[in-house]
Amino acid sequence: QVQLVESGGGLVQAGGSLRLSCAASGSIFSINAMGWYRQAPGKQRELVAAITSGGSTNYADSVKGRFTISRDNAKNTVYLQMNSLKPEDTAVYYCNAIAVATMNYRMDDYWGQGTQVTVSS
Repeated sequence: QVQLVESGGGLVQAGGSLRLSCAASGSIFSINAMGWYRQAPGKQRELVAAITSGGSTNYADSVKGRFTISRDNAKNTVYLQMNSLKPEDTAVYYCNAIAVATMNYRMDDYWGQGTQVTVSS
């Protein structure tokens, strides 16, 4: 299995910054894409940003220019630097990895437990 552990959430004022981290561990054969999703109360989970093993990135329009996703392949860790935060960024942020575990050599989706980000106005 592959486990994802997030850290770095919290409470910040509008205009502030936070950095989220997500470390993958376990019986990992390979990790393809990693990314961050978020879910606000009463809303569907949405993609925030994603990055492939080769470094190609994709962002939601709402965060372009404010958020930056990066990845350390050697550490199986993905980061999300969030700047110029807005109250509408308030949500639970989930780490996602598309990975192959050594227990079955099958590519699967893995999710972290989520970390709360709250932006006050």
